Amino acid sequence: MIYLRRRHSGRGRVKFPGHVAVAFVAVSLLTAALFAGAARADAQADAPQAAVQRSQGGPGSKAAPPGQAYTLPPDELAKAINLSRIRNFLAFAGGIWGIIFLWLLLRTRAAAGVERWTERRVRRRWLQGVIFFLLLLIAVFLAGLPLDWFGQFASRSYGISVQSWRSWLGDEGTSLGLTVAVGTPLLLFFNRVVRRWPRRFWFACWLIALPLMVAAVFVQPLVIDPLFNKFEPLATTDPVLVQQLEKVVHRTGIEIPPNRMYLMKASAKTNGLNAYVTGIGSSKRIVVWDTTAGRIPNDEILFVFAHETGHYVLHHIAKGLLISAAAIFFIFWICAGLAAWLVRHRGRRWDIDALSSRAGLVALLLVLSIAGFLIEPLGNAVSRHFEHQADIFGQEAIHGIVPDPQRTSVAAFNALGRAWLEIPQPGAFVVFWLYSHPSIEQRANFAAHYDPWADGGHGKYFKK
Repeated sequence: MIYLRRRHSGRGRVKFPGHVAVAFVAVSLLTAALFAGAARADAQADAPQAAVQRSQGGPGSKAAPPGQAYTLPPDELAKAINLSRIRNFLAFAGGIWGIIFLWLLLRTRAAAGVERWTERRVRRRWLQGVIFFLLLLIAVFLAGLPLDWFGQFASRSYGISVQSWRSWLGDEGTSLGLTVAVGTPLLLFFNRVVRRWPRRFWFACWLIALPLMVAAVFVQPLVIDPLFNKFEPLATTDPVLVQQLEKVVHRTGIEIPPNRMYLMKASAKTNGLNAYVTGIGSSKRIVVWDTTAGRIPNDEILFVFAHETGHYVLHHIAKGLLISAAAIFFIFWICAGLAAWLVRHRGRRWDIDALSSRAGLVALLLVLSIAGFLIEPLGNAVSRHFEHQADIFGQEAIHGIVPDPQRTSVAAFNALGRAWLEIPQPGAFVVFWLYSHPSIEQRANFAAHYDPWADGGHGKYFKK
């Protein structure tokens, strides 16, 4: 996406399965999201300065002085600063609390106790596993609910969210239902894999995770998104915009026909702006929020769309999945060894006799959750690079379609920043850890000074 500032902010679409540590496969999907974030993106952050300088080295590029292209009025700036502090707290607290909660399940022997309880109550081993993992998923979900509630409360307080509490609770319930429906059999299956191959289970899990990552990208727009938002054909509500979008489609060569362009009824839940391309293969589609269509000029929507098409034309999804596959290989390998060591040294205190037990899998989830938290900055750095490339592609793609690509791009970034109350100058550590897009200020400054066509030059991706 061109927006959705950071992974844990919970903006726009409810993420699936929703909580990082709720299922073994969630770690693989999390890693895919971190490294392929530009393809499915859910966050924003500053690009590394060296990368920005390299990208500004083309013809007509100029150094962009900070604070020039994106600003907020004093009253909105004060709100943005306060809201940024809340978002930062929720982002870090969510990841750390998830790790602490899993550790508490082990430290208090609650995980082992529930496993023994299911063994006494039920004879069939598979049913014991279903009950254990069902209770585990519900417990993890409920543990994260207070932070989710506070995030929604803050979003409503600052006018970002307009979603009623009844609707919000409905979305939370749907998210829990999906988590249980998918996470329970997956955990049961992976637990069986660990028992079947106690020394090489991580390799089998890695092989299984690869198609699951691709399937998640394919299924998201077809099955998951419609559960949380309503969609209708864009041609029905705004045929003029469809015609203009087709100009960008024709120029970029991306194959998305009008019948796969949709309007999402985001206004029932948010005042934020967004548009994105999602899916893969036959599930690929354009989605424009109804808060965006009609609220900002069509020229700016074209830039947002052109940015999104850049992810596909530049093969960011494929690259992200390949990077994810390599990263997950080493993560699973290392975490399998660390989890086994942890059970050997702490298993007696936790009443766990083997990593292959159901409570032992909780120890593995703990190690994987720690790894997922620690690798987030690395994944975000990759995503920032992809997002910056897409910004360049988007601005070049609308050259010749809109009168002034620079002005259009800057105006689009300012509209997005103000709609989401994005702070102009985020802290360096927050940028490093949380942001997977360049900040709005960084992106607007670059757009304002990127003019490769000056003096007869040409763009990086479009030679004409």
